[in-house]
Amino acid sequence: MAPFAAATATATGLRSTLSLSPRNPRFDAAPKTLLSFSSSIAVSSSSSSSTALVAARNGRSISAVAAAAATGGAGGGARRLMGSLTNTSGLRFAVVIARFNEIVTNRLLEGALETFRRYSVREEDITVVSVPGSFEIPVVAQQLGKSGDYHAILCIGAVIRGDTTHYDAVANSAASGVLSAGLASGVPCIFGVLTCDDMEQALNRAGGKSGNKGAETALTAIEMASLFKHHLS
Repeated sequence: MAPFAAATATATGLRSTLSLSPRNPRFDAAPKTLLSFSSSIAVSSSSSSSTALVAARNGRSISAVAAAAATGGAGGGARRLMGSLTNTSGLRFAVVIARFNEIVTNRLLEGALETFRRYSVREEDITVVSVPGSFEIPVVAQQLGKSGDYHAILCIGAVIRGDTTHYDAVANSAASGVLSAGLASGVPCIFGVLTCDDMEQALNRAGGKSGNKGAETALTAIEMASLFKHHLS
């Protein structure tokens, strides 16, 4: 009986120890004390995912924990550089827009210009350059980037699949060309060329039920321009 009593006492002691620990939600009667946001910034990267899970179970925001981990937990004392969507003063933009499929590209342009206005980019700081088609966008974007007059270049076009392989050639050339333009000029060149199977898909992405990709492109351009001007220049 003595060994059995000792084993029982040991198990009882173990349960008591676990119930007192604020780090064991399975045994803690008051799990709301498991997480303190004042100390969550110091959580190590190895435990950040479990901390976020505990926060979710307690009805708290996972995004708040993730933000704290990104700014202090996972990177220690490392700086995190990001562009701003609110500090747009002095930023200048060029928009290269393809006229081909202009029923789509004009709507994308409207979405981009409206986003610029919403984020306080002045009209005099925006230059719109029209080119025949998406294939011609990259070379113009590169030239604008090298001019030194702009902090970001938006590249807007629409390539719609047809019955031939022409679609693949133009879409691939536009994508790789815009990337090369940014690398060659050192200025962010933002890819806003739609590549769709049909006109319905394109219109849905130009202000239809899928939103306006021109507006999304403008947001990306603002953030990248701010990042380069304020942190990487």
